[in-house]
Amino acid sequence: MKKEKVRERIIRVASDLFYKQGYNSTGINQIIAEADIAIGSLYNHFSSKNDLLQAYLAKEELEWFEGLEKSLSKVSDPAEKLLSLIDYRKKLQQSSKFAGCHFIKIISEMGESNPSVAGFAKMHKARQKDLIRTWVEEYKRNHHAIETNWVTNHIFLLIEGAVVTSTIDRQNESFDEVKKIVHGLLS
Repeated sequence: MKKEKVRERIIRVASDLFYKQGYNSTGINQIIAEADIAIGSLYNHFSSKNDLLQAYLAKEELEWFEGLEKSLSKVSDPAEKLLSLIDYRKKLQQSSKFAGCHFIKIISEMGESNPSVAGFAKMHKARQKDLIRTWVEEYKRNHHAIETNWVTNHIFLLIEGAVVTSTIDRQNESFDEVKKIVHGLLS
């Protein structure tokens, strides 16, 4: 097994702490202690806690889309891609023990106080919505006339709502309901 590099370890530890206890509740000293590094090591790789937060968001963004791509690797039908996206979000909720979306959590904690973080989270959600739009447009070409923006917006909002609902209820039934609604939207 390859030894984890210091920078990767710092990001992994900080990511875990930011996600579990929140950015504002996580101190640099806790990150240093749990990563088992010297303070100088942290500052050799990151100029500030905010710089580390940016690395965390970039890591989560990359892993989110890589995971989605892997879960869609054998899916070609656009309607099935939409349903697989719902299953992927459901799986993420289950694997995190219903801890919620990294990007929703950071925005709810920080609001607009950090424009670069807010912008990154908005961009992440826009990328998700663009994927949905692409699949809705593919579906529309092969099937019948549906209003692309209307269907895209509804599917996006339904999925985001399912994430929040499952976080609150600590159950995944909301995703099953969303799948039924999406079937209806595509009929």
